[in-house]
Amino acid sequence: MKVTESTSLYDNLEQMNLLDLLRNINKEDKKVPLAVEKVIPEISALVEEIVPRMEKGGRLIYIGAGTSGRLGVLDASECPPTYGVPFDMVLGLIAGGDTAIRRAVENAEDDPEQAWNDILGYGFNDQDTVVGIAASGTTPYVIGGVRTAKANGLLTGSITCNPDSPLSQEAAHAIEVVVGPEFVTGSTRMKAGTAQKLVLNMISTSVMIKMGRVKGNKMVDMQLSNKKLVQRGTRMIMEATGLDEHTANQLLLSEGSVRKATEYFYKKQN
Repeated sequence: MKVTESTSLYDNLEQMNLLDLLRNINKEDKKVPLAVEKVIPEISALVEEIVPRMEKGGRLIYIGAGTSGRLGVLDASECPPTYGVPFDMVLGLIAGGDTAIRRAVENAEDDPEQAWNDILGYGFNDQDTVVGIAASGTTPYVIGGVRTAKANGLLTGSITCNPDSPLSQEAAHAIEVVVGPEFVTGSTRMKAGTAQKLVLNMISTSVMIKMGRVKGNKMVDMQLSNKKLVQRGTRMIMEATGLDEHTANQLLLSEGSVRKATEYFYKKQN
């Protein structure tokens, strides 16, 4: 029996009052960061290898199906606006393609060859890293993609919520966040999904920081895609330079990023 499929510690859920339902879900959720904490050394080992490969032009590619695939797509899609990187530097590929982000595609996850074909659709780079995401660790789409990536000399990692899964055995860096039974038996969009999201946050954020995409604690390369972000960028420049709001705003808009604006300011000062 997989841990992710084991019976919930709670029963007769339909008879619980609403407050008890919410409190018990929250009680289970509290276990997730503690489980993630146990695998920080494994996350660190993977990131240590990802960074130099990406500095040489490699990409970070997530592959997954269902909830796991959607989480990979989410993490990848947030990197360009947050860190100003090219849209294809971090890729999220999901079994069944973009349609599967919103609607399940029947049998898409059962093809062990398709993930590699999806990767090849974006070209092949021997510095790429492929991270397979599967709560169960048994998804053929993910296992096949990681296996073929490894056979082609790519760095491979995995994020699962079962110990000693087939996916873990294929990956060079196996991250196993064992969070225990779900509140609703087998509903891995809950604790397992939360654990995967936390690990993905840690991987992409630490990679971007180590690649110089954060200065101090600020997203100095973020895309200025709405008023809120322009205002945030303006405040960053004000804090870094001492300029008034109007001048900082005009400098930001003319230079296009917080990094470029502050560099321009200090260059002019010298």
